Amino acid sequence: MNRTFTRRFVLAAAFAGAAAVSLGQAVAADMPFITVQSTTSTLNSGLYDYLLPIFKKEKGIEVRVVAVGTGQAIKNARNGDGDVLLVHAKSAEEKFVADGFGVKRSDLMYNDFVIVGPADDPAGVAGMSDVKAAMKKIAGSEAPFASRGDDSGTHKKERSLWKAAGVEPSGGWYRETGSGMGATLNTGIGMGAYVMTDRATWIKFGNKGDYQIAVEGDAAMFNQYGIIAVNPEKHPHVKVKESQVFIDWMLSPAGQKAIGAYMVDGKQLFFPNADKAGS
Repeated sequence: MNRTFTRRFVLAAAFAGAAAVSLGQAVAADMPFITVQSTTSTLNSGLYDYLLPIFKKEKGIEVRVVAVGTGQAIKNARNGDGDVLLVHAKSAEEKFVADGFGVKRSDLMYNDFVIVGPADDPAGVAGMSDVKAAMKKIAGSEAPFASRGDDSGTHKKERSLWKAAGVEPSGGWYRETGSGMGATLNTGIGMGAYVMTDRATWIKFGNKGDYQIAVEGDAAMFNQYGIIAVNPEKHPHVKVKESQVFIDWMLSPAGQKAIGAYMVDGKQLFFPNADKAGS
């Protein structure tokens, strides 16, 4: 009798456990979510780890991030593989909207780009704030320079700065990694090369070695981020309601305050556009 009772108890517990797991899976499956096609810098900087739990708690919507270079993120969004686009290449974003793939583009936040380099500073650019002059010196000295080479927002900006400086970078000193920002920093530091990076990723980056910021402060290195809902007229499956809730929150006083509050080592990584508008 005791054996029969024990067997029934174990079976009942097993069924109850299975039911609880199934219920948990059903609840998770029922939770609304959106997919954001995003630049890598917002992920590498840790911003999403800080921001998205706040949003989820307030609005009950999960945000799943696909972090790739801006060019690839835009391609993915054009293909309908996402509900929201969050990147940093304004002209490409405006074309995305003009071509009918995005509903509306809004300025979200900003920071800036910097050029980092080794302590021995082979090109002699440390402390410069004129980025075009610094890039000419790097090219003239043929000091190693590691570029992302991936059509990201950072790569687009870097190429525009080379063009403004009147330089067409090529040869053994100029290396394209075809990788994200973190990987490019690792590669660049490994080869003693200068690297252009967004400031947020650099602050968060943990493998700096003897590297330091060499060039900063030029207005040409301004880095603007935009946010766009994917157009349901192009892709009817996109989650219009949830996407708009996310965008509205990111642009709201609460979202902008959360963006501005994110710090690493006491340093603010992103500046909300609400601050810029109010300045």
